[in-house]
Amino acid sequence: MTEPTKTLCPYCGVGCGLEVLPPAQPGKPTNRDKYGNPIWQVRGDRAHPSSQGMVCVKGATIAEAIDKDRLRHPLIRDSLNDSFRQATWEEALDRITREIQATLATHGPDGICMYGSGQFQTEDYYIAQKLLKGCLGTNNFDANSRLCMSSAVAGYIQSFGSDGPPCCYDDLEQTDCAFLIGTNAAECHPIAFNRLRKYHKRNRHVKMIVVDPRRTATAEAADLHLPIRPGTDIDLLNGIAHLLMQWGCLDLTFLDECTTGFPAYAAILADYPPEVVAERCGIAAEAVELAARYWADSKRVLSLWSMGVNQSSEGTAKVRTLINLHLMTAQIGRPGAGPFSLTGQPNAMGGREAGGLSHLLPGYRLVKNLQHRSELEVQWNLAPGSISPEPGRTVWEMIEGLERSEVGVFWVAATNPVVSLPDLERVKAAMLRSPFTVYQDAYYPTETAAYAHVVLPAAQWGEKTGTMTNSERYVTLCPAFRDPVGSARPDWEIFAEVGRRLGYGTHFDFADSAAVHREFVQLTRDRVCDMTAISYERLRTEGPLRWPCSEITGGVSVPRLYTQLRFPTPDGRARFAAYHSRGLAEPPDPAYPWVLTTGRLYGHWHTMTRTGRIEKTRQMHPQPFIEIHPRDAAQLGIQEESWVEVRSRRGKGRFPAKITTAIAPGTVFVPMHWGSLWADDAEANALMHPEACPDSKQPELKACAVQLAPWTPEESSLDSMASISSPLSMSTTY
Repeated sequence: MTEPTKTLCPYCGVGCGLEVLPPAQPGKPTNRDKYGNPIWQVRGDRAHPSSQGMVCVKGATIAEAIDKDRLRHPLIRDSLNDSFRQATWEEALDRITREIQATLATHGPDGICMYGSGQFQTEDYYIAQKLLKGCLGTNNFDANSRLCMSSAVAGYIQSFGSDGPPCCYDDLEQTDCAFLIGTNAAECHPIAFNRLRKYHKRNRHVKMIVVDPRRTATAEAADLHLPIRPGTDIDLLNGIAHLLMQWGCLDLTFLDECTTGFPAYAAILADYPPEVVAERCGIAAEAVELAARYWADSKRVLSLWSMGVNQSSEGTAKVRTLINLHLMTAQIGRPGAGPFSLTGQPNAMGGREAGGLSHLLPGYRLVKNLQHRSELEVQWNLAPGSISPEPGRTVWEMIEGLERSEVGVFWVAATNPVVSLPDLERVKAAMLRSPFTVYQDAYYPTETAAYAHVVLPAAQWGEKTGTMTNSERYVTLCPAFRDPVGSARPDWEIFAEVGRRLGYGTHFDFADSAAVHREFVQLTRDRVCDMTAISYERLRTEGPLRWPCSEITGGVSVPRLYTQLRFPTPDGRARFAAYHSRGLAEPPDPAYPWVLTTGRLYGHWHTMTRTGRIEKTRQMHPQPFIEIHPRDAAQLGIQEESWVEVRSRRGKGRFPAKITTAIAPGTVFVPMHWGSLWADDAEANALMHPEACPDSKQPELKACAVQLAPWTPEESSLDSMASISSPLSMSTTY
């Protein structure tokens, strides 16, 4: 029997362990897809501490896409006929190097931007930071984590003094009350939610509260579902705090010895009695009181949140207001309790550790901190002052820079912004203005590839070796188990080669990814995310290890942060913050009377670059749709499966109706996965606005004001809708 390769699922941040077996096994026929490609066999890894052998449909089918529509060789756009031609790596890298050098001469370092992804391995992230923030002197590296977890990052830093989820998945099975807000974990983080749901079913005393405008699969499992109006999260959280304070459910010793800022927070809570909160949120006052009672009666409260909180113009305020509830009741630092952000992407956590946002540096450091910059300059053997003291451009600021001709090189890797960013028509227009765009991905075609000047083939899952960190801080080694297709290369190797061609050879003299990892973990020494006792050798022999893991911890993984109730702030105390809700950045009005919210579906992932090419997941969700309440549908004369045109101030979309009481009246829902390759006029983010949280810079991708109207497609439109389940083909396969 061939020994399986132990690795990690490359979809969501749950970080499920997988075992991969080669297609050809003794005594067994080789399974092949309809194109004749051998299919690697995938199963759950029972030894992985996070997933314990469980796997969802996406993880189970991951290998089916590994050979489909792969980009095998570099492409360069021919300016004469505006089409791509196959090129060599030498030609493509020379072109990129020349364009970077020219932009440095004309725009300076600020003219160079890179937009990366939580699909990167940590080694990819780290080399990109060293190239841009270190050698090139620009902090213009951002990642699609800006759209995902940046509000959680800001909230943790402001409340506790450092990023880092303080909880672990074992807490899912030790809590008395699970408070889920802005997360459809049953569909978006299914294996973590399965652990919670099984525990909840076995223990009748355990309560589950779900806060969501939709009655999702997650809400169906709850003891209490609070279908609040979009944008009223802070009202609800302050209302619960009002009652907890009124009932005397405070840990006064903890407040006095371990926190600061409580009096200012307490002063605003008088404005949030249950009746006021109920009216603002659109729920019953008794429901607010029951949620507060569940929290008050529980010795161990675990809160879980994701995009519904983070993707908001007041995302950081929401995160901190939720953390306030934990601080006022001392629900942190012990089993079953604490504020736990569920990371959206497989290695968004690794990206945060490696400094993979425009205001961060490796090792949970901040660009604005002089000491942090100096530490990196010494480690990277750079002259003092080499790292810019100003945060770089966020991804939306990169788009604005393209609009103003301030950006000369826009390098996009492992993400698909022409589908995932808000206000897509504006994004597309800006990218058409780009003097030089590099697009680096494993698949072709994608929507973003059409806007590139050079397209680079990246090795993907299973074709390169590196590490990823999941939501509970477990680092897993993901070894290559097959060769890359064509001439595809690992992302970190591409970045390092460009660095060498730009004259920084000694900074990128790495024999392999293990050498990259060894250098990176040294930059975490004495930081909250200390990983200095984690190595490839240990990960191979012992399996996943959770940070902090260092000499201080005896080389042992630490399951929870802040167990001593001291925090990495100057005075060692956690900080309260007092916020009143500002509501939605774009509330409904007579011209646009409905609120559109968006989200994921169980079987698909982000913009379908991978799941759209897998037969089983396509069949699960064959086409986009719009959920609408029966009352709203009757008002508009809309029937089940009839077409609805949705318009915002920025764009339009057309979707078949799904009439359901699972959505609140006045709110409609559209899944965010479909781009122009997969359906016509179904881009949810074409409707969304770019207004963002002032602290985290995370756009409010969860809500905008829209108008609805019945729409009758022409016969030609119906024909195109019939072929939604397969991507449009481009003229040449590479």
